[in-house]
Amino acid sequence: MYKILAIGNSFSQDATAYLHDIAAAGGITTKIVNLYIGGCSLKTHWENAEDDNKDYLYELNGSSDGRMVSIREALTEDDWDLITLQQASHDSGRPETYQPYLSELSGYVRQYAPGAKQLLHETWAYEIDSDHPAFAEHYHSNQDEMYQALRSAYQEAAKQIAVPIIPCGDAIQALRKTAPFDYPNGGFSLCRDGFHMSIPYGRYLLGAVWYETLLQGNIAENPYLPPEAQPDLIDFLKSNIHDFLHNDIDRS
Repeated sequence: MYKILAIGNSFSQDATAYLHDIAAAGGITTKIVNLYIGGCSLKTHWENAEDDNKDYLYELNGSSDGRMVSIREALTEDDWDLITLQQASHDSGRPETYQPYLSELSGYVRQYAPGAKQLLHETWAYEIDSDHPAFAEHYHSNQDEMYQALRSAYQEAAKQIAVPIIPCGDAIQALRKTAPFDYPNGGFSLCRDGFHMSIPYGRYLLGAVWYETLLQGNIAENPYLPPEAQPDLIDFLKSNIHDFLHNDIDRS
């Protein structure tokens, strides 16, 4: 069994929504927990860890019974294999917002879960017509500017704490260039509200990236079909995500 803990927010909620089911369809047993606070930043995560605040909704395998926990409680409840960290989406392209909080949080995780491998979950740029206030304030309402900024910030942050990246932001930006998801030219948006992932396709994309990156699965061969999804679009995502993650593609 793979045991995965995400210390995140609604973006890790999007990423883990289908992951348990995708893994099960691929013959992989998982326990996947997301610690949820909407819009939670690295600064707030670290402050909550310092104060042992029970401010996180505990989401197990994509659902919750309302239980609230602290980071320490979650870290010590099991022997985690993988633990993910991430910045809040609105600060994702602002490198000055990552430290010292990321290093402190990473050290805290090592203290209570020394056997777990840590990864950074790279978040994604907002949709071109997003009305999120931070999109205009920090990124001039420019999707490519936000993507390039967050990609650079995550790469630097990963080097600082010496962990790999889950390249969700990269995969999303790549799929936005394909006809079915070319939103400016009539394709489906991968966002449902300008910044959270669409249901089912955006969330499936994220689950597929996590499945391949964390569980070493082959999404192209995975039979899982999310509710209300068109099989042809899922097949398109499966083949393109797998190719993207395994081919030497220019992500600049």
